[in-house]
Amino acid sequence: MKKLFIIAAAALLNTAAFAQTTWNVDRAHSKLTFTATHLLVSDVDGEFKDFSASIVAAKPDFSDAKFSLTANTASVNTGVDQRDGHLKSADFFDVATYPTLTFTTTGVTKTSENKYKLNGNLTIHGVTKPVSFDLWYRGTIASPMGGKPDAGFQITGTIKRADFNLGAKFGNAMISDEIAVKANGEFGQAK
Repeated sequence: MKKLFIIAAAALLNTAAFAQTTWNVDRAHSKLTFTATHLLVSDVDGEFKDFSASIVAAKPDFSDAKFSLTANTASVNTGVDQRDGHLKSADFFDVATYPTLTFTTTGVTKTSENKYKLNGNLTIHGVTKPVSFDLWYRGTIASPMGGKPDAGFQITGTIKRADFNLGAKFGNAMISDEIAVKANGEFGQAK
């Protein structure tokens, strides 16, 4: 009987492992953005144009999702070349030393229908900190181009510049310490 239990448990674990599905970001339909307040009166938006992301999940509601994201810090774009150059410098992202920022999931907690708390580790400027974002699972549809399905997500939240030693010379009155983060992602199931 004990042997039968061990065989059944091994079969269940194998089934669970095979049930995990990988989803890759569709960059043409996804965006990674941020907003900072300048001089306490004006919001400045930016984005990272070069990034990759994937999700691994076994449950159809993505309640067990593991997100992984890497963005090229040199791809930061606010629409103003001089500001972008400053953001790439050692004052902020220091892209020569820290060419990427990364996020990996440590846990997902359901808060309501299709809404979750997404917890993970964010690494920027060589500093890794735990962060928590709001995650909205927008649904899964059959791909209009045929083939595998697509799933949509929106992630929102705030991080603090000071936590990652970004722009330490510039106080909150010049550039807000709190930076709003928003990511809209469309992910295709891996083939």
